[in-house]
Amino acid sequence: MVKIAVLRETTPGEARVSASPETVKKFIALGATVSVENEAGAGASIGDGDYANAGAAVGNLAAVLKDADIVLGVQGPDPKALKGMKPGAWLVAGLDPFGQRSRIDAYAKAGVEALAMEFMPRITRAQSMDILSSQSNLSGYKAVIEAASVYGRAFPMMMTAAGTISAARAFIMGVGVAGLQAIATARRLGAQVSATDVRSATKEQIESLGAKAIFVENVAGIQGEGAGGYATEMSDEYKAAQAELVSAHIAKQDIVITTALIPGRPAPRLVSDAQIASMKPGSVIFDLAVAQGGNVEGSKADEIVIKHGVKIIGYSNTPAHLAADASALYARNLFNFLSAFWDKEAGKPVLPDDDEITAAIRLTKDGKVVNERLMA
Repeated sequence: MVKIAVLRETTPGEARVSASPETVKKFIALGATVSVENEAGAGASIGDGDYANAGAAVGNLAAVLKDADIVLGVQGPDPKALKGMKPGAWLVAGLDPFGQRSRIDAYAKAGVEALAMEFMPRITRAQSMDILSSQSNLSGYKAVIEAASVYGRAFPMMMTAAGTISAARAFIMGVGVAGLQAIATARRLGAQVSATDVRSATKEQIESLGAKAIFVENVAGIQGEGAGGYATEMSDEYKAAQAELVSAHIAKQDIVITTALIPGRPAPRLVSDAQIASMKPGSVIFDLAVAQGGNVEGSKADEIVIKHGVKIIGYSNTPAHLAADASALYARNLFNFLSAFWDKEAGKPVLPDDDEITAAIRLTKDGKVVNERLMA
């Protein structure tokens, strides 16, 4: 019988957990046993008793790891913490392969088969396994809510006996999963919303949510669509045209949400100090990319930076600020992945070497780093 271990996260500020009582029950129904480390779900408002009631064993790290075939985490654990993990066991988590390469090498040396969930390919059958989408969706929502909290005025237009309050103007930069949710949330709060992206295909999505699309025109041949639907680096011509367009628009905005990330690279700079200076005092910028270097000049993770009267905010781990919901979605992503490959006869998940998902997410096997993206 396959044993699944659920780790308590040790990264500072990480409140999420990789399994919920719901997914524990589902794993047990497949024929697995589940062990959960003490207080693993505390940050997400899940008690040890909740896991026990779902059928899991709850214990210390050594007991949880002993004889485990699959170890689940949110972020990659310190390799030293995996001393009790048997060779060939799977580690399934968000492993930050580019930022934590030495850790990946250590997993390989330990004989662990490391599976990076953030490398999940953006294909139809993997949509329910995509941790980047599930967590980014919540991040886009939280960015707007936090910006609204810091902003010293109301979002919607209000007509009162004492006069009318104008609606806030919100500008979303980058229209992936997080950006689309930010648009929807800002609209629900009553703001006048506009948005931009380097990918021309997003214009229709922006307008379908009732926001105004702000796009560079007459720069031929640039679509900005990278592999798997992610944005890529743009030409110098496009960057110059984009900067000019944004500069004129951003000066009129009360709220700016930046969401742009390029996998494996530092976050692109979208907002300069000069553009911040053009904004009205009291305006707010939320930089969702602050942990990867930031889209906004001068932004600092987990700090409120005030420049030219504008408040710049951003979290190093935005989904962790919605830990209960983020954990529920993340846990389902992991269950959807493992259950999709579950072999009833073997009583465990089996990853075919020639499968597109296997090739994308498998980082290490048999003591070696095997992922092509890490071997280039």
